Amino acid sequence: MKIRTLLAAIALFAIAAFVALNWSAITMSTTLSLGVATIQAPLGFLMLALLVLFTALFLVFVIYSRTSGFFKERRHAHEMQATQELADNAETSRFTELRELLAPEFKKQTDLYAEGTATVMARLKQLDELIRFAIQDPRIVSLSPVKSLQFPNQKRQR
Repeated sequence: MKIRTLLAAIALFAIAAFVALNWSAITMSTTLSLGVATIQAPLGFLMLALLVLFTALFLVFVIYSRTSGFFKERRHAHEMQATQELADNAETSRFTELRELLAPEFKKQTDLYAEGTATVMARLKQLDELIRFAIQDPRIVSLSPVKSLQFPNQKRQR
């Protein structure tokens, strides 16, 4: 039980006990002035009725305040959900637009890579054929320049 609820229950119990213990004084009739007239009525009973009336009005105000807060929170949640859906749709459209923008570029790069690979492979094939031909016919190429080449993993012999 929350502390506020406990304090409210204690206060209500104290008021009820006070009224029960002083019921004879509360119902005793006295002369009351209303400003323009005077009447005979029990002052305690009138004060108790005003206390009950203001307590009821306070409870109505609390219920109204809580209810309007709940409705406002619900409306706010719907607005946030709509905003989230709008943001998700915008993000999806941006990704789609980016994909449509990049797809031709990727195709172009793939074609350039394939063309470059084909050119390199054709050139390698030509060089391979030339080397095979040169190896088979020693009259065309002297191997002395090849012997003078130094490769990174070999030491040059003199």
